[in-house]
This record gives sequence, C-alpha cells and structure tokens, in this order.
Amino acid sequence: MSRAPRILALPAAVLLLTGSLAACSTPPSPDSTASALATSLQSMDFSTVPLTGVEAGTAGAELAEALKSLEAVERTVVLDSVSEDEGSKDPRTAAATYTTVWDIDSSEEDWSYQSSATLEFDKDSKTWLARYSPSIAVPGLEAGQYVGKKATAAKRGDILGDKDQTLVTDRPVLRIGIDKHSLEEGQWESSAKELAKLLDIDAKAYSARVAAGGASAFVVALTLRDDTDRTVTDDQLAEIPGVLAQADSLPLAPSRTFARAVLGSVGEATAEILAESKGGINPGDQVGLSGLQKTYQDRLAGTKGYSIGIYNKDKEEVSSLVSREAIDGKDLKTSLDTDSQKLAESLLEDSDSDSALVAVRPSDGAILAAASGPASNAQNTALLGKYAPGSTFKVITALAMLRSGQKPDSTVDCPATMTVDGKDFKNYDGYPSSALGKIPLSEALAQSCNTVFLEGATEVKAPAIAEAAASLGLNPRPSTGADSFLGSVPDDSTGTELAAGGIGQGTVEASALGMATVAASVQNAATVSPYLVDGADPASAPQTPLSASEAKALSSMMAEVVDHGTLKDLKKLSGPKIIGKSGTAEYDSERNAHAWVIAARGDLAVAVFVGDGSGGAQTAGPILAGFLAKTR
Repeated sequence: MSRAPRILALPAAVLLLTGSLAACSTPPSPDSTASALATSLQSMDFSTVPLTGVEAGTAGAELAEALKSLEAVERTVVLDSVSEDEGSKDPRTAAATYTTVWDIDSSEEDWSYQSSATLEFDKDSKTWLARYSPSIAVPGLEAGQYVGKKATAAKRGDILGDKDQTLVTDRPVLRIGIDKHSLEEGQWESSAKELAKLLDIDAKAYSARVAAGGASAFVVALTLRDDTDRTVTDDQLAEIPGVLAQADSLPLAPSRTFARAVLGSVGEATAEILAESKGGINPGDQVGLSGLQKTYQDRLAGTKGYSIGIYNKDKEEVSSLVSREAIDGKDLKTSLDTDSQKLAESLLEDSDSDSALVAVRPSDGAILAAASGPASNAQNTALLGKYAPGSTFKVITALAMLRSGQKPDSTVDCPATMTVDGKDFKNYDGYPSSALGKIPLSEALAQSCNTVFLEGATEVKAPAIAEAAASLGLNPRPSTGADSFLGSVPDDSTGTELAAGGIGQGTVEASALGMATVAASVQNAATVSPYLVDGADPASAPQTPLSASEAKALSSMMAEVVDHGTLKDLKKLSGPKIIGKSGTAEYDSERNAHAWVIAARGDLAVAVFVGDGSGGAQTAGPILAGFLAKTR
C-alpha cells in the first residue's frame, strides 16, 4: 500500500509564528509546536521545531541511526491530539499524541502505533518546547538502542507440469567460494585466483569481488548442483586455503538445460530489482531473474514474514514490537510434459544454429514441449523466435484459396517460374518435373509448388491471407500465460511482397509455437489457442473461425504431403495417420535458409525449426521423425 505523507492540518491561527504570538494578550497555544514535531518525526529534520534537552541536529541524527533498518519503508506521522495539562505551572506542560503508520510491505497490513511527547512552555521566549526522547518516535525506544527488522523467508512455490509433474523444486546445490574470515588479508587474492582457475571462471573479476567483500565475507564463486554439476573434487577444493563448499538448495529444474529459456532461473536480486522493489526485496534475497520465475515472482515467492523489535548496542532484543508469519508461495501449474520436453531437447542438442521444437496438444492447446537448441544460448527461440516460415505457410495460403472457391482437387497451373511485378520466382531446386503444369491443388501442396501459391496469394489478396492465418491460430496477441509470439501476417501487402508472403517469405513471420498451432488447428478441426500456464485466458477468437469442413480439406491435402510428397519419409512411422508440411525459407542473398517442418498425429501437433538447413524435409524432417517415433 502506497500513500503520500500526511500531516494533520491545524487551523491557520495556531500555525502563526511564535514571535507573533508574543504580541498577543492570549497565552500561546502548544498546537503549533505539536504540529511542527509531527513534521519533524516524518522527515527526521528537527530544525523547524523548538526542542529542549538536545540540539536539533543531534536529535535527527540519533533517530535516523536508530531507524536505519527501516529507512526505505514509507511511513506517515499524524498529530492526533494536543492538550495542556491541567494545573501545571512551573513549567506549564502539554501532552501531544501521534499515530505512526509504516507501510512495511505490499500487503494491506500496516504497522501502526501511538506515541506521545511532552511539551513545556518557556516563559522567557514565550515558546512551547518539545522535550526530546527517542520514544516520541517509537514507544519504549531509548538512547543507544535501535529498531531492527528480521525477515523470515517464505517457501517458494514449485513449478509443475502436465498431470502435476514436478518441474522446478528445491534441489541440493553447493555454493563454492572464498571464506575471507578464515584467511589473512594477504592470502585473499592468491586463493581467489587459484579457485577461479580451478572452476574455469574469470580470475580477475572474481578476485575483484573477493577484495570488495567485507573482511568476514563468504564470496561465492560458483553455485553447482550437488551431484550432476560436480566438475571438481573435494580434495581439489581442500588444497586451496580459505575455500568453503557450502551446502544449500535452490529452485531448479531436473537438469541445467531443461526448459531453461521457458522456466527461467532464480538467483540473487540484482541492483535493478532491489531499486524497483522499494525495500520489499533485500540484498541477498533469491528472486526470479528470467522466464516464468520472473513473470510469476510474486505468486511463487509468497510473502516474507518479519519481526521488528528494539535492540541494544550488543544486538540483543530488548522488546518485540510487531511480527508477521511468512506466507508460502503458491505452485505454478504449466502444461509442459517432462518426457516430451526432454526428448525434444535431446533431438536438438547437436544443432549448431538456432533451433526449436514445439509440441502442442490440439484438443486443448496445451504446450507439451517448448525446446530451444543449445545454439540459442538460453534465448527462447521456441516461443519468441520470429522467422520467415517458408513453405509451411502454404497451409495458410491454401486455406485462403479454399475460401475463395477452390477445392483440394481443383486444377491449378504450376509453371517452373513466374514473374510478379518484375521479380522472378521459381520452384525449389530439385522440384519434380512430373508435378509441373496442370495439377490438383492438393498435389501443389504435396510437392510444394511455389508458383501455385505465389499466384494464389496474388489472387486472394492480403486481407484474406491474414484472416486465414488468424483462423489457424496465428493470433497477433497470444495469451499463453508466458511471453510468446505466434506470428505476424500483414493485411496490406501488395505486389511482390504479397506474392512472397504466400510462400512464407517477405514480411511474414512466425515462431515454432505459431506453426505448431497451425498444425494443431487443422488436426483439431477448429482454431486452437495455445497455453502454457494454467488459467491463462484464451486469446480472442478470430473473426472467421476455422470450420470443420475447411479443416477436413486441409487435413486431406497435408496427408498427401506425407503419403507421396516432400515428407514421404514419415510414412515409415507406425501409428495413426500423420499430416504435415515441410518448408524452406531463404533469408539472405547467398540463399542460406531456415528449415521447417510441421506435422500432426492423433492428439499431438509438432513444429521443428532449424536456423540454417539444407531444406525442411532434409534438416528438420529427421528431428520431427525422431520425436514422433518416441511419442504416442
């Protein structure tokens, strides 16, 4: 809860300067001093309030030091009442009461209490003075004491997968570093460099961190999974003076690579995160740094508990002021399937360019696997990659052509080349000559005739292509519960840009998730809205949803791609019928190309993308086959 500082507004008459009051016949009121003290307690600047017993600067410095642990916490001080003590004479005294409210954290439960101050009238200056005591800020606080806050950690929620599989939970780790307290100062640098060499990290940078730490600091060099990541032995560590291997736990996935770009990581709060938290996160706190861990930080982290008390100079608690129990974080349920994700990652592990494999369950849109290859360097290529989808996009162009009145068996012309607005286009190298000339539309998709779909896009126009893309799930505003991109299909293209878009080139873009959704929509016989996090609101429905008859026609055409077209190698796989489409998208003048393939079988739709390939069927096809061979 955030609020602007408030000071009780008193009538203007009582806020007159005390010098002016001296000229009045009526004895001055204590209200002005009481109000000024409220302002000073708010700002810790006592220069505007007349004090007795201490200098204004001393009072401010003492209280600021005593409340240092709460300096980042917003507070409000309000003057409740002020009244002169009956019968008081030499000196006349008055009592002022205040309410202080601390906005301890983001919850609605603030810490609130009342304190009081004694005011006395100085006859010489005809001014009401405030008797200073630390207790006017916090009841019970005495000189030499301070208010301390101790946090109680909440248990972080787990990230779960399909059928409540545990994906991320606390797993044992070793924090390996230099314990400076156990070394002489002259040993810090040599031990740091020796440990850095052993762990293969930047020796200069680590030595600098060790030097910058406190004299008794434990400076972590590397955090390793206790078992799977152990690259050094206990004996090697023991040979370096001052090295400490501290057992701990961290929220981790089953392996270092498992859905890393999607799930994200947990680590020590950065300076930026600390600044944005406004005191809600403390140095050293473990927070979500990326992926779902960052997006759902508040849900997963829960709410820390705390206790606030008064402590003496020996750090012993004198009295407890307020406390609150920690509230554990909540689990986050996702659709990822452990086996599917592991299999997808294993099939991409040898790829030396950006790559991705996404599997979607057509019946409900659940994202079962979202794997990005190692060359993606932990970037989320699977859900966020933006690439020309090549000939896999012909499924979308085919839908637009069907809606214009054509049928799978409609005769179309497939010339070897064609020119659009002065730009020459041709079929891919190795296109079968037997499939040139007059052929059915279904055969054009099966053999991937570029010229048919270049012409088709030109005839149906850009709005129809964009609408067909939306009908097959390429929603420009996906709602998966995670950062996602499905596709971008302009509705205002003309000329060569429109023609190129018809074969998935030009300005058309899609992700592996987007193209898996296209295959899923065909298989589902209705537009699919993919999701990763349970409870995510479905994306808005397309203006023209995919109909069952349209899906049936597309499915029959995509079945021919597998039966005798560019993906006929998939016929070797056992099990239910497979439908699919391959694609290749050139991305530079040297004809380097992205390789794509999409397919569906049963209640499973898959897209494979490889950044640099020799062809969709040749490069991405075997990866898809490997995935389908081990899934049912």
